[in-house]
Amino acid sequence: MWKRLSALAIRYGLIPLAHNLIRAYLSTIRKTILGEEHIIRTLENNQKVVIALLHQRMFGVIDYAKRFGRFSLAAMISQSRDGDLIATVVSRLNFHPIRGSSSKGGKEALDAVVEYLADHPAAVHAVDGPRGPKGIVKAGIIRIAQRSGALVYPVIISTNRAWMLKSWDQFLIPKPFSRVMIRWAEPIFVPEDLPESEFEALRKRIEDNITSNHAQDDLAMGWNHPL
Repeated sequence: MWKRLSALAIRYGLIPLAHNLIRAYLSTIRKTILGEEHIIRTLENNQKVVIALLHQRMFGVIDYAKRFGRFSLAAMISQSRDGDLIATVVSRLNFHPIRGSSSKGGKEALDAVVEYLADHPAAVHAVDGPRGPKGIVKAGIIRIAQRSGALVYPVIISTNRAWMLKSWDQFLIPKPFSRVMIRWAEPIFVPEDLPESEFEALRKRIEDNITSNHAQDDLAMGWNHPL
């Protein structure tokens, strides 16, 4: 169903309307933002940042993302039909879409993100996308941080009530008048000269950080469907 709707929106030029409807829908959801001052201060101090989030939790922050439009963040987006829709929405947020993923065009997209970060402050990256496995951090975000000098900044997104789609990631759509908590966790430093022998340990550390932070916030929000 989602793929059909995406195709129709692209074919008939309905993306601006769809984006406005999504923003109106998300305006019914009460949001609590924690730790934003730290990420803003980091960006304003010209420290490079790559923002790490889970593919499953993206929908709840579409309207919140516009707060970061002034920083012109890059976003790696798959070359699928769904990616066409997401890329257009991302552009409307004043983000810079870079097409590619771990399954197609990944190396070129990763190179493009690193190149973009040479002249811009930040990128956002769904660490387990676009096909999963759900919650498993892939190597791309570490390679980007290693080559660009960017800090990995996890953003933790939790809700108390949501629909769970039958997709690979069990994509969450917060229900109307639900609550969403967006919390910026502590940044993680990736050494430029990270030995390959230590790469997996760091990847697992980032994955465990994101998983445990979500578990903590999901429990606080009363969400009882673990990652």
